[in-house]
Amino acid sequence: MTKLITDEQRALLLANGRKSVENPHFDPLPAVKLFTPNAGATWLLTEIDPDDQDIAFGLCDLGQGFPELGYVSLTELEGLRGRWGLPIERDMYFMADKPISGYARQARLVGRIVA
Repeated sequence: MTKLITDEQRALLLANGRKSVENPHFDPLPAVKLFTPNAGATWLLTEIDPDDQDIAFGLCDLGQGFPELGYVSLTELEGLRGRWGLPIERDMYFMADKPISGYARQARLVGRIVA
């Protein structure tokens, strides 16, 4: 089974979390894309809270037409299963091409994350 987040991604997410604490206008590129293979949910994560490393921040889309920026528990994501019992997967080929604000703006217009 593939790790939900690699060690390199975790380090980048934590670094982004520290930068976000220092600069509230920080607008990073998403570091990781997670998705349910059969339930239409997607997460573009940009940072991990340096004080609570179970909490990540990013653009969350549960497949109901209302993507939003917010916080998510990594432990809950790891335990989440879709309709057929499939776990969340990491998109190993995802490469961000804009900051999270750009993905959020586009997602609000079309009702889902486009990445």
